[in-house]
Amino acid sequence: MNHYADSSFLVSCYVSDANTARAKAYLGRLSVPLRFTALHALEVRNALRLGVFRGLFAEADAAAARANLESDLRSGRLVRTKVKWPVALRLAALLSERHSATIGTRSLDILHVAVARSLRVGEFVTFDTRQRTLAAGIGLKVGP
Repeated sequence: MNHYADSSFLVSCYVSDANTARAKAYLGRLSVPLRFTALHALEVRNALRLGVFRGLFAEADAAAARANLESDLRSGRLVRTKVKWPVALRLAALLSERHSATIGTRSLDILHVAVARSLRVGEFVTFDTRQRTLAAGIGLKVGP
């Protein structure tokens, strides 16, 4: 089964936050790699920089997180995945039209769900309540 995690889940895997224990426990049970797209590359790396800016952790922690991320990409724990962006963006627009007024999802959260759907993953992994609702609403299994 393919798995797709949103960026905040991935960040919780690499720096300590309120969800780190749950993220690591989930990863410990996972026997398949997680998809890693260009959207993840931008968002995860930017989240690490923002964490430094906001004083949530030191630059050394962000550097260690980036190194661990690169290690996971090299080892295959994360698998670089190409996205058909026109397809994903059309689906995201449709999901926004159908669900944002009732769920309150943000555009990048919708885009992650749309990318996961376009990649035909079996499970979408997130801690975000609205994103979970959207993903489940379109038939994706949701974890953790």
